[in-house]
Amino acid sequence: MTRTLLFSALLATATPVAAAHNPLATVAERSGFVQTGRYEEVIALCEGFAQLHPRAVRCADFGTTPEGRPMKVLVASTSGALTPEAAKARQLPVTLIQGGIHAGEIDGKDAGFLALRELLEGEAASGVLDKQVLLFVPVFNIDGHERFGRWNRPNQRGPEEMGWRTTGQNYNLNRDYAKADTPEMQAMLALINQWDPLAYLDLHVTDGAKFEHDISIQVEPLNSGDPALRAVGKAFRDGVIERLAAQGSLPLAFYPSFVETDNPQSGFEDGVAPPRFSHGYTQLRNRLGMLVETHSWRDYKHRVHATRNTILAALELVAAHGANWQKQVQAADARAAKLGGKPVALDYKASATARTIPFRGYAYTRTPSEVSGALMTRYDESTPQVWNIPLRDDVRPSLVVDAPRAGYFVPAAHAGWVAAKLDQHAIDYRRVAQAQPKARVEAFRADKAEFGAASTEGHQRTTLAGQWKSEIQAIGAGALFVPIAQPKARLVMALLEPQAPDAFAAWGRFNNAFERKEYMEDYVAEEVARAMLAQDRQLKTAFEQRLKDDAAFAQSPQARLEFFARRHSSWDARYNLYPVLRTDHAPR
Repeated sequence: MTRTLLFSALLATATPVAAAHNPLATVAERSGFVQTGRYEEVIALCEGFAQLHPRAVRCADFGTTPEGRPMKVLVASTSGALTPEAAKARQLPVTLIQGGIHAGEIDGKDAGFLALRELLEGEAASGVLDKQVLLFVPVFNIDGHERFGRWNRPNQRGPEEMGWRTTGQNYNLNRDYAKADTPEMQAMLALINQWDPLAYLDLHVTDGAKFEHDISIQVEPLNSGDPALRAVGKAFRDGVIERLAAQGSLPLAFYPSFVETDNPQSGFEDGVAPPRFSHGYTQLRNRLGMLVETHSWRDYKHRVHATRNTILAALELVAAHGANWQKQVQAADARAAKLGGKPVALDYKASATARTIPFRGYAYTRTPSEVSGALMTRYDESTPQVWNIPLRDDVRPSLVVDAPRAGYFVPAAHAGWVAAKLDQHAIDYRRVAQAQPKARVEAFRADKAEFGAASTEGHQRTTLAGQWKSEIQAIGAGALFVPIAQPKARLVMALLEPQAPDAFAAWGRFNNAFERKEYMEDYVAEEVARAMLAQDRQLKTAFEQRLKDDAAFAQSPQARLEFFARRHSSWDARYNLYPVLRTDHAPR
């Protein structure tokens, strides 16, 4: 029996009849996986699990959405440890599994309820919940979930109706981990801070082309983060993939999105997600992040059961190896606290090296469209076909920065909002009690600041070019000192290094620093320039040489006047100065 037929046979046993009399069965099961329930079902099931399994499950609220809905989490363990304190005292690993961060991709909600019921009723993996605590968030994006409709995911097969990708405030939560703009994300980070999960599973459905592979599993750290912890990430990923393959799935270890949209022959490119994404964020805390993506063109029943299998596989692995993995992440925490002065990778990219892989797709044609006029791909799902296509999975650091030896100073003018953000991430910092008028620090002055042309998640993103250089700067009382000597050192750098992809600076939170606010009128600048030329022979020589060497400068009246304005005492010394400073010495 082929793996695909084996999986089909397993699915056939999960009938609506079998679920009809179980009070913990979902709308999805009762409908034969044609429908999914509304959020009121999540509330009812959360309470139902706790009532029917009072020693093993607690139903709790961990936040409230902007539209006033309670954010529910099921805490499940047969160990008796149902609080963060008890889990810590028992040294039990915690696994956090979330569905519905994109509420149209709702497989995780129904799969999670199914898996939890089977675990508690002894139908699957007995003893798994003795050795860990499961936190199950059925729906993260609840307001989006209740924006129900038939065509909310036009490139997805089932269920009949589903929620919407973004929140009630139109945020994409899986772009919000680092910046934490939303009440939902702030509540999730508080839950993470409270429980400190060893593993975090984020359950999705892909977009993209038509092919036979039904699920992808990506884990970090594996190409990123603490080098010694990458072996744990690989074991976690490979263990889940091995179990899925044995159950008839066709799992992938990379996200199957073509390098060139709609062109299968362009192949795939692997990478490391920046920390706006769940699994890119988790590894910066030295924990395991898994992105699960079922394939949108498989029917809903198949996708839910593939997700259920993934959940059970992950829980089995944590039960078997969690005690050892806990020690590994604690050792990674200790290593992170010693990163001061050492090179740290902040961004990654696949190299040009590619290998050819066999990929199970379908026969297809690429012809001009009579509708759009563009070259379009048309798939024939009746004709499976193996594509031999390139995969670029040689992932390497693309941005490496030496960590500050001691930490960062955030000036008092920005201390309020930055402190609030650091609190959301449970990052250590302290206030500077005594001013330092002449502190030797490193300052970053931007040679170039490029502002995004369009809004992204409500921000104008910014790309900075420049480098850190030693300077004397005043540090006022009330500034923040953020030490690098802490377990979340990589997360600190991801937020405060100005060129990191999801730093506060990259999300435009410091844009004012790169906007020129004070000017000389041109006629004043002319007078100033003439006086400076008359008084400073070296300046006059430098100006004349610049005119000879730089044609663009010579032809720009504004550039020529700015040459003098920058050298005048009225020039704003803070223009293009990134407000955050680095230091080799912790303040007393």
